[in-house]
Amino acid sequence: MPQQRPRPRTGGPSTPARLVRRAALAGSLALILLTAACGGGEDDAAARSKSSKKPTISAREAQIVAPAKVEVIASLTKCKVEIRVEAEELRDGVCRTERGAYLITTFPKEKHQRTWLDTSSMYQGTYLVGPRWVISAQPKLLEQLRSTLGGSVIRMTGMGPASTPSSS
Repeated sequence: MPQQRPRPRTGGPSTPARLVRRAALAGSLALILLTAACGGGEDDAAARSKSSKKPTISAREAQIVAPAKVEVIASLTKCKVEIRVEAEELRDGVCRTERGAYLITTFPKEKHQRTWLDTSSMYQGTYLVGPRWVISAQPKLLEQLRSTLGGSVIRMTGMGPASTPSSS
């Protein structure tokens, strides 16, 4: 079996592609070493007991966390949410409780929320609106949820939003 001869090195400067590959390799190795060094050393039982504990989140914390988490808002309202829509512009989940059913919609950016509210104004509904989240439900239920979550109850009149006197 003939052996292949090694290619001679040119001795010239490295090409940009080689530099990028070398940098990627060095970065990957550094990341692996950091991950291994920061392992924490917990055994499986300790890790399982930590993951089984549910964090308690207050409504004030929800104002910070809620823009991206339908699940956080649902847990504050003591509901197990069923996610219906996961899109780039919004996430949408439905809750069914003894108090009634309601829809929780969260938005990654405020502009998406404004667009959603502008569009929903043609349906003349009433919504509980917070920082980058909206809840759709019957007005009586929205008032109950507002006491837990904060936000403002907004009634859409078909010609733009109109805040009800109960908004905060």
